[in-house]
Amino acid sequence: MEIAIGSGVGLVLGLIGYHLFLVIRKNEAGKQADAIRGEAERDVSSRLKETELKIKEMELASKAKMDDQNNRAKDELRDRERELDRRESNLHQQTDSLKKQEKIVEGTQRRLTDKLEQVSQKDGELAKVLDKQRHLLHEASGLGKEEATTRLLDLLEDELAGETGAIILKHEKAMQEKCEEKSREILVTALQRFSASHTAESTTSTVDIPNDEMKGRIIGREGRNIRAFEKETGVDVIIDDTPGVVIVSGFDPVRREIARASLNKLISDGRIHPSRIEEVVKETQDELEQFIIRKGQEAAQEVNVQGLHERLIYMLGRLHFRTSYSQNVLRHSVEVAFISGLIAEMVGLDGDLARRAGLLHDIGKAADHELEGGHPKIGADLLKRHGENAEVVHAAFGHHDEIVIEHPYTVLVATGDACSASRPGARRESLERYVKRMEELEGIALEHKGVQQAFAIQAGREMRVIVSADETDDRLASKVCRDIAQAFEERLTYPGEIKVTVIRESRFIELAR
Repeated sequence: MEIAIGSGVGLVLGLIGYHLFLVIRKNEAGKQADAIRGEAERDVSSRLKETELKIKEMELASKAKMDDQNNRAKDELRDRERELDRRESNLHQQTDSLKKQEKIVEGTQRRLTDKLEQVSQKDGELAKVLDKQRHLLHEASGLGKEEATTRLLDLLEDELAGETGAIILKHEKAMQEKCEEKSREILVTALQRFSASHTAESTTSTVDIPNDEMKGRIIGREGRNIRAFEKETGVDVIIDDTPGVVIVSGFDPVRREIARASLNKLISDGRIHPSRIEEVVKETQDELEQFIIRKGQEAAQEVNVQGLHERLIYMLGRLHFRTSYSQNVLRHSVEVAFISGLIAEMVGLDGDLARRAGLLHDIGKAADHELEGGHPKIGADLLKRHGENAEVVHAAFGHHDEIVIEHPYTVLVATGDACSASRPGARRESLERYVKRMEELEGIALEHKGVQQAFAIQAGREMRVIVSADETDDRLASKVCRDIAQAFEERLTYPGEIKVTVIRESRFIELAR
């Protein structure tokens, strides 16, 4: 019972304590809410004040901006008013000026009208005077109007013809000088761009032997070895007292080369008898055939000429064993091909076609001893037979100026041929022989009447002759020039051509003291 009473008392006390705790908490929460409410009211009040200040500042700024815009608009309006005033003033001035000019133009028109009337009157008077003078002229000369007009026109035509001829000669001379200058520039540029050796290789016809005993072995018993060798090769073997040398002589350069190479092989081998000679010569012929074809192919590749017939390549390779005044014909042909191609490109023609024509222009020299005719005709026939075009055939036929030039490539090849053959060092010549040839040229020129001095220039390809102005006139100087050229043709042997230039000059000098 006591326990139950104690529990009830404890419960009542607990409830009272909890109620008191709730009352205390409620009072504290009310105080905190009042504090928060007061602080929020103060914050709202301050923000309202700040917002009002910002609104006033924005109103002031907007008002200032509007005032600035209004001021600028007023300034622009004042400027436009001033510009309009100025333009109006200019318009008034221009109007006044136009009125003055109109008055001046009116006065000028009146004066022009008066002058035109005066001119018309004078024209009428002049026409009457001319008719009167024309009538008097017809009566004095006895010529009708048409006849006088015809004579006057004929006279004018003659005068104009003379003036036209003089103008044409002037322009022709200027054009000739310009063409010569341009041609010299093209030739010099082409020769400068193509660089070749100054001395060409030449073939040889001598064979060195180790000792004189080898001569006997070459001859053989009763000459059977040398006879067998000459029969197989078609050349002559000359064995004389010259120590250490055997000479191989033959008209055909290819056969001579076969003989030389075969003899060298026999001498190196040591076995010299008819059967061995036949075997070695046959072997050498086969090797030389391949060598000739290879030389032709190399030359065609060097100048970039494609599509040549096999026969033409073979004939081109044979030129390796041909020489002209000690200049190797194959190297000469390659050089002419390059020079012709360079010139063609500079004058706007086909460089490939010019190189082809230049390479094949001397192809006839590979067979001209086997066929009748000169090498230009033989070469042209050979090229035509093997499908070359007309320009290449004509270049081979006409590169020595023996026919009328029909194609420009013929001129190019002839020019390249002359440049290659005449440049210094292209053809071997000893100093003594060179000096002797120059002396012969000058001596022949000095033999003619009226010649004072003679000079051989351009390696003997040109002769400058100075004649006396007292002893000769222009007609006689022309005859002397022709006689000297004819004397060169009759008395000398030379490649190409020799240009003879005769100079006659009259010079008068006085000194004023």
